[in-house]
Amino acid sequence: MSESLLEVSGLTMRFGGLLAVDQVAFEVRKNEVFAIIGPNGAGKTTVFNCVGGFYKPTTGSITMDGKSITGLPSHRVARHGLVRTFQNVRLFKNLTALENLLVAQHTLMQTGLLSGLLKLPSFRHSEADAKKRAVQWLDFMDIRQYANREAGNLAYGHQRRLEIARCMITQPRLLMLDEPAAGLNPQEKRDLSALIDQLRREYGVAVLLIEHDMSLIMEVSDRILVMEHGKPITTGLPQEVRTDPRVIKAYLGE
Repeated sequence: MSESLLEVSGLTMRFGGLLAVDQVAFEVRKNEVFAIIGPNGAGKTTVFNCVGGFYKPTTGSITMDGKSITGLPSHRVARHGLVRTFQNVRLFKNLTALENLLVAQHTLMQTGLLSGLLKLPSFRHSEADAKKRAVQWLDFMDIRQYANREAGNLAYGHQRRLEIARCMITQPRLLMLDEPAAGLNPQEKRDLSALIDQLRREYGVAVLLIEHDMSLIMEVSDRILVMEHGKPITTGLPQEVRTDPRVIKAYLGE
């Protein structure tokens, strides 16, 4: 687990006179679960938005497998194998669960406009493959029984699982999860912890995670970056971070 997949160096983000992120640096290794934590306002989501292509950083560099993705828009970042979920679930709520997973595969469809319009055999074959993959992920997430239900009518926990499935169906190498435990009950949080571990083991995906639930963070993370006021405090193993006086001060004060 020593090979670097994502490297962030000197990341700085200004919004006018506000310095939201100041010289943040970290790496995410292949097949690693790496977490970013910190009090509200620490700059975690801003870092996520810079890495995911929603913000163009003021300065700094972001590379994926040695290739620069600094400042690229989110759809081009996704082509490099980096996808994300959001703190507020962003599904196509008027589409069914199955349709959400079909739409997510548009970049994987090896067909052109003409074959789609004419319903050529190549298009029908590609469409059948896409539906098969969608059903497989609905099975994996244990939500196949809701395949034909509109995503907006699913229970919140099922929406979370569908959103992760929508990311995973694009075959990413790095999955970014923005507060995935928010709004989940204790059992759903335990299921989420097991799911993250299963995705890493079975699909070899690395995970970059923001989360406020410390029990979940300590359970699933290999390494943790702690931020405060836009700056990194420390990076280390969960047991090191848990007892670091600087981390305790950031969360609890002196």
